[in-house]
Amino acid sequence: MPAIDINRGTTNVVLPEEVSAEIWGATIEDSAFMSSARRITIPGTGLKVQTITGEPQANWVDETSAKPVSNHTLGKKTIVPYKLAVIEAFSMEFMRDANALYAELVRRLPLALGTKFDQTIMGTTAPGSGFDVLGSATAVSLTPASGSTVYDQFLAVDGNIATAGGVMDRIVLAPQGRAKVLAAVDGDKRPLFTAGVETGTINPILGATVSTSKNVYVDATTDILGIAGDFTKAIFGTVEGVQVSVSDQATLTSGETVINLWQQNMIAVRAEVEVAFAVEGTGYFNLLTA
Repeated sequence: MPAIDINRGTTNVVLPEEVSAEIWGATIEDSAFMSSARRITIPGTGLKVQTITGEPQANWVDETSAKPVSNHTLGKKTIVPYKLAVIEAFSMEFMRDANALYAELVRRLPLALGTKFDQTIMGTTAPGSGFDVLGSATAVSLTPASGSTVYDQFLAVDGNIATAGGVMDRIVLAPQGRAKVLAAVDGDKRPLFTAGVETGTINPILGATVSTSKNVYVDATTDILGIAGDFTKAIFGTVEGVQVSVSDQATLTSGETVINLWQQNMIAVRAEVEVAFAVEGTGYFNLLTA
């Protein structure tokens, strides 16, 4: 691993580009939505994009009759980025081992950024206008009523998304949802969806890829165990990727705790990113609940 050269006498030292790139790549990989949605670069002021909300309709006509005129229906969607940030403090003793600091940055910071991004999308409160959240999407339970099966529930989800004009192409399960799906069996008690007990992997369900992420679990009155949808309709926007800097002369405030870095022989690492999330229309995602 490359070492990190930190000038102790300088405030807000920017980490080498390759380190920031590594952290940004890990952030995207850790996030269920960053890794699955369509990614675009947007300006800091946001972006207004044209969306197609309807298709033209063809019709049969007699040989000499006038041909039908039909147009696409269009809409506009405003996508606005918001800043997501975290600061982590380390002791100078820890900093002496540059490789350990590097590994710790890569391991910890992406988890915080990616987790918050996903949990915001899975909730009902956006950071502001122009940022879509999915916590109010149609919910389908993975605990079917008597006479139904988990397979029936996925058929219902697939039908809901198809009615909205989409195609279910991905299912993201929290570990709690994964356990529900792996427990589903047929009439002979054979697992319905697993590719093998040894690996615990789940085969595509109705053509949709299945993955697992802790970030999509929501502890609520009725727990949310995952999400299914047409991820081609989801847009993840970023202004310029993650920005990471280091300081040993700042004063940090965390609740009622105040940390003077210089006085306490500590350094702080700040990671921030401007990100946006939007869905091209409604009905393209369903929540999977307990």
